[in-house]
Parts: sequence; structure tokens; C-alpha cells
Amino acid sequence: MCGIVGYIGTEQAAPILLEGLSRLEYRGYDSAGVAVFDAEAGTLAVHKAKGRLQVLSEQLHGGADLDSTVGVGHTRWATHGAPSDINSHPQVSRSGRIAVVHNGIIENYAELKAFLEEQGVPFTSETDTEVVAQLIEYFYEGDLLEAVGRVLRRIEGAYALGILCADCPDRIVAVRKDSPLILGYGEGSALIASDVTAILRHTRQVGYMGDGELAVLTREGIQCYDHLMRPIPKEIVTIDWEIDAAEKGGYEHFMFKEIMEQPEALRRCLSPRIRDGEILFQDFSLSQDYLQKMRRIFIVACGSSYHVGMVGKYHLERLTRKPVEVVLGSEFRYMDPIADEDTLVIVISQSGETLDTMAALREARRLGAHILSIVNVVGSSISRESDQVLYTWAGPEIAVATTKAYTTQLALLSLLALWMAQQLGTVSEEDCRAMLSAFQELPDKMEEVLSHRDSIQYFASQYFNHDSIFFIGRNLDYALGLEGSLKLKEISYIHSEAYASGELKHGTISLIEEGTLVVALGTYGRLFAKATSNVVEVKARGADVLALTTESRREEMSRTADAVMTIPDIHDLLLPSLGVVPLQLFAYYVALMRGCDIDKPRNLAKSVTVE
Repeated sequence: MCGIVGYIGTEQAAPILLEGLSRLEYRGYDSAGVAVFDAEAGTLAVHKAKGRLQVLSEQLHGGADLDSTVGVGHTRWATHGAPSDINSHPQVSRSGRIAVVHNGIIENYAELKAFLEEQGVPFTSETDTEVVAQLIEYFYEGDLLEAVGRVLRRIEGAYALGILCADCPDRIVAVRKDSPLILGYGEGSALIASDVTAILRHTRQVGYMGDGELAVLTREGIQCYDHLMRPIPKEIVTIDWEIDAAEKGGYEHFMFKEIMEQPEALRRCLSPRIRDGEILFQDFSLSQDYLQKMRRIFIVACGSSYHVGMVGKYHLERLTRKPVEVVLGSEFRYMDPIADEDTLVIVISQSGETLDTMAALREARRLGAHILSIVNVVGSSISRESDQVLYTWAGPEIAVATTKAYTTQLALLSLLALWMAQQLGTVSEEDCRAMLSAFQELPDKMEEVLSHRDSIQYFASQYFNHDSIFFIGRNLDYALGLEGSLKLKEISYIHSEAYASGELKHGTISLIEEGTLVVALGTYGRLFAKATSNVVEVKARGADVLALTTESRREEMSRTADAVMTIPDIHDLLLPSLGVVPLQLFAYYVALMRGCDIDKPRNLAKSVTVE
């Protein structure tokens, strides 16, 4: 889980590399490094440091110390070898002639390392990446591409590679397999990056490397090759959004900025798709014939996207009367799934690069299923390998803890469920009109929730010092509780779990004692009476209860709970879309009061591109 940047051109490379890496710290931030060609010495100069990028940047005075116009940089999230200067990238060969930056995992690195050690090659790090650098040098006989090609035929796993060679100061070699890598086309320059935000200050012309492709970057341009080293053309795409969209915009944290951006993100997601009482999905088609013969639906996702899928299951089954199973991306391909051409697999991923989800997608495709993906990043790997794609249009999301990507995924999946029900004839016109009206009200009602954030901040101030917090709810509220609990634990480091309320009596209630904080979710009207009953149940064991319900039920919930957060009343279909916002804010304020690194929580990374 790492970020890669490379630059070759006429400007000083190191400041460009460091600035690009600063936009990739969400991908990993336990160490950072750069390698540039030192023209005077005719060697590669490698500088790296454990810790945040700022440590390296200060050592290099912002890159001003390195007078070179070609280089690669890396920010790391450890997978092989503990965070340290030695294990940081770039990794170099024993002579120092080859430097490699890498995102991914080389699965057979131990076998290759043993082979090289038998040949007398010494190793200095614990990383799988050093194997690549050493192996390139082992095969290098004056032709860098030939050596890289021989290495690619031997390594197994997922990787994006940026390669420098001291003998080839006028080029960077880039390779991609199952890990994102973007090409940037500048005036007299060329760039690579794991994410377009890293290079957007320098070019808006980008290309997306495909699996198994290799690229050679020079000041004159970029030449791409397929896995057989045959030259191939590359489509160049113009990025039309502003880099300011990825800046904090005056907010203290990206996460808070992105929480506040959710109403506008929802408008971008929904407004073009609802017109004159109709749902319009452009460039998207699932025929009525296919929907009628479709026998089952899988929703495959990880993390918060999995929680979106859990809500989506309720909506899809209720509206379409088709069976739905929600499966973790990391589990799908190992469970021997029953899928065929009459199976729809809905894949959900913010980045479109989540490796577990990508592997599940490929397994589903192997079985003949139809693949529909819901992603935020246009041109991402998952979107390119899907039969159908729905983009959330949430805009760049920088904070590791997802907020606006979650809400747009949830709204879009809910709208998809309604559209499918229309096509199948399983929803009445009256119900459909009511739901579409609710979708159109959703952004304004979310703004109303955000306008009352001071009250949520107050509740956070009362409960931020708890060491363990439980979320309870039923049905939609249980799925909502899972997301609320995840948000809290990942940014505040408080132990938190979510449980289906009906399961309390089957063991969980033994954990409730005097002073335990329970966040009780009771937004779903049909089950409100049971929600209040569970509040009474945990209070009888000494729990403090912070409840979440709708405005119309505030008074009734206040009779049992110690404190109550509310959301505006809205159609049941969209209760989780509104209900998640107070939980996001609660997690944010708790983490703020505990002094946590909110945008970059420990041990986590934004885009999970390893298994």
C-alpha cells in the first residue's frame, strides 16, 4: 500500500517528487524516499527516511539540495519489513545502479531471494522490493528493457514499478500488474503516479496503464508496450477537475471538509440521474429480459463499501424480490461461490483499485456472472474490467476514513434498487414517486443535519473518554451501526463493536456494565418499539445510552435514552443515508478531542491495493 511518483523533464525533479508524494500520503505514510540521477557523479542519489514525508522533505530542504531533472519517489505503508530507513523505498541493487519504487506484493519473493543469495547477491533490507532491484541487476547486460522483461517473467503477484538505471539517465521504466499506475504527458516532460492528484499541477493529459503493460518515459514522450514487448498506442485523457478539489479549503482536516461536502456530492451523484420523475442511467443498460431471468445478486465489497452493500441488500430484496448475498471481497473467491450468467455481481469500491475486490470481480467473471461496479474513480481498474459502471461522482476523497464516498455509494445503490424494481414491475407508481421525491430532498435534509453539528460536538465532549463503545440496531439500523462503529474505531482508536440488537441476549449483553456507552440506533420506524425496548434492556445493566432517531420520535426516545441525536424524517429507503452523518460527526469530534491524527489514522491506508 504505497504511493509512487516519477518525473523526467527539464525542471528540478526532487521538488516535483516531494510535492506529488504529499498528495499520496493517504496511500501510506510510515516512510518515504526519492532517487534521482546525479549527472556530475554519473550515479543514482538515493535519500529516504522513516516517518512522515515531512521528515524527508526537511532533510532535503524541499528538494532544493538535489540538482537533477529525473527521479522517482515513494511513500510507503509497510507490507514486508518494519518501517525503517533501510526498508524504505527506493530499494537499490548491490552496485547502486538500479533503483526501484514499488506498490504491491511480490508473492514469490522468498524463492527469488533464495536464488539470488545462492548466486552470492547480498541483501540489506527485509522487503520484497529489493528482490526486484537485485534481480534486474542480475539480468542486466546493457539492455535495461531486456533485463526488466526477464524479471517480469519470473515475479508473481501485484505490482506497480518505477525503475531508474544509472546507465540510462534519460529514461524511467514503469510496469503495472494489478496495481494502479498513471502516465502523465507534459511539455518536454513525462510523469508516473499512483493517483492523478500527484501530477495534476504539472499536466492534465494522462493515460492509464493496463495490466501487464510496460512504459518507457523520456523527455520526448512515453512509449507503451504489451506483455510481449510489442509497442502499443495509449489513449490520452484530459482531466477536467481542479486540484483545489483535493485541498482542505480552510477546514482543519480533510475528513471534516469531506463530511461537509456530502450534500453537494449527493447533488452531483443524483441530479443528473433523476429527471421529470424518471431515473436516467446514461451509458448503462441492464435489459428487462436480463433482469427477469436474473436469479440472484451478489454485492461484493470491503470496509465501508461492505456496509453500503448490507443496506443495499435490504433495499434490493425488498424492492425487487430477488435474493441478495453480501460478501466481503477478501472472502468471495475462497467460498466457491455459486454464480453463472444469470447472476449479477455488484462490485463496490471507492478507489476502484481495491485488490481483494478486484480478485473477487475476476472470479465472478470466470464463473460467467455479469459485473456491475459502483466506483468513484473514473478509469480505475475495477471500472475498466466491469460490464457496467456507475460512477458516484463524489470528487476526490483524501481522508483515509471515507465519508462522502460512502454516502454517494449508498444513495446510488439505493437508486439502482428502485430503478431495477421499476424495470421488474415490483414497485407501484405511487411508491416510486414517493421514493424519488425523497431522493430529491436528501441533500437539503443532509445540510439540515450538518447545521446541528454543534450538538453532536457536545455529545462527543461528554463521551470521548470511554474506552469501549457499543452500537446496537436492527435491520437497516444494524447496517448503519456497523459503519458508525467502524468510523469511530478507525480514527479515535476506541474499541468499538456493532451488534444486532436482537443478539444482545445471546451473549453480548454480558459485556454491558456500569458506565458502558451504548449508541442505540432507532431510526427505522417499523422497529422503533423494539429499539426502545433494547435501550431499557442495556440501561438496566448500567449503560449510558446515546440514541439516534428521527425528529418525530425524539420525545419518545428521550424517555429512555440519556441523550438523543436526531435526523429529519425521510422515506425509510434513505434513513441510513441521513443517519450516517451524525455518526461520522460523532467519530470526528471524539477523535479530535482525543488528539488523534484524523486524516491519517495509524496502520491504515486509503486505497487497499494489497491482500
